[in-house]
Amino acid sequence: MDGCDVLIVGGGPAGSTCAWRLRDSGLEVRIVDKEAFPRDKVCGGWVTPAVFTTLGVSPEEYRQGRVMQPVSRFLTSILGGPAFETTYPETVSYGVWRREFDDFLLRRSGARVDESCSIRSMKRSNGAWLVNGELQCRVLVGAGGHFCPVARHLGSRPSMERAVTAQEAEWEMDPVTAHACSVRGNTPELYFSPDLHGYGWCFRKSLRLNVGYGHLAQESVCHQVEEFRTYLETRRCIGAVLPARFRGHAYLLRTTSARPLASDGALLVGDAAGLAFPSSGEGILPAIESGLLAAEAILAAKGDYRASRLAAYATALEQRLGPREPSRLTRAAEALPHPVFRALVTRLMRNRGFVNNHLLSQWFLHQNREAMVLTG
Repeated sequence: MDGCDVLIVGGGPAGSTCAWRLRDSGLEVRIVDKEAFPRDKVCGGWVTPAVFTTLGVSPEEYRQGRVMQPVSRFLTSILGGPAFETTYPETVSYGVWRREFDDFLLRRSGARVDESCSIRSMKRSNGAWLVNGELQCRVLVGAGGHFCPVARHLGSRPSMERAVTAQEAEWEMDPVTAHACSVRGNTPELYFSPDLHGYGWCFRKSLRLNVGYGHLAQESVCHQVEEFRTYLETRRCIGAVLPARFRGHAYLLRTTSARPLASDGALLVGDAAGLAFPSSGEGILPAIESGLLAAEAILAAKGDYRASRLAAYATALEQRLGPREPSRLTRAAEALPHPVFRALVTRLMRNRGFVNNHLLSQWFLHQNREAMVLTG
């Protein structure tokens, strides 16, 4: 019987960071992932400086031989409305290629990694887990994204959850297309829906261009993506026709997720736990923070992995990310008639102070949050 102390299902930022934090703990840690790394990941690839601070990695160290686009400006508008630019005196964000970023974190984790390994079964008995009928562990960490098998085993029902549905495409432009593309690398473009429940983006990273659209209303996202594609092609801002097919993915916002975070011998982290920031949908930073906090909870349990001992993880996560309750924006959207709320949004999006101080600085850049740094 093969075994380990901690089995992490999913090698993305949450799972690899959890393993990295446990690397010198004396625990045997193993990561399994259904994909072979490096692998493509549907994501805009947007990270703030706080991500690198929390990881203990300098941007200069990471950028060696990898895609890394500094960001110091934003172009924002309601979709179809007037746009204006916000400029910062320093770099406030970075664009990365998730294929490289995730592989970098996985390789530095120090854990044994089993790639192209799908989870077929899991069973708990006598204080331990038996996975795929052959791998035994004491703690199971679900880090496999929205459809994580560990989350399903603990009771999640993705088809019944109110998730954000997003579609995006990322490709490398040829020199002619790159020259004609009006999207600037240091200036991501954000196009918000009139209800502020979704937005489209154009994000250039050197010769790579990432275009996508995400919205909380799942039933209409395909139609909205097509409208966004048409809008971009009409504006000719990308210098070429968009790819025929976008790739889709889903994730839960912190305020709409009811997934359990801890159970006997099990924890959920990252998108498996439903932790994306409610205002921007960003999931990388909360995924990394949850991986670190899950590792801390495992260490603090000192071998007793009952739910009562691991409950400290949920408490720490709530202290860090805030309670699972609707945002003021969501409450306003539900309380006001749609025409009134849309008129309010249109007015706000034309107010430079609101866009600079709230939408960008707080919602997207998290400049009001201190980076989480663990010692020891």
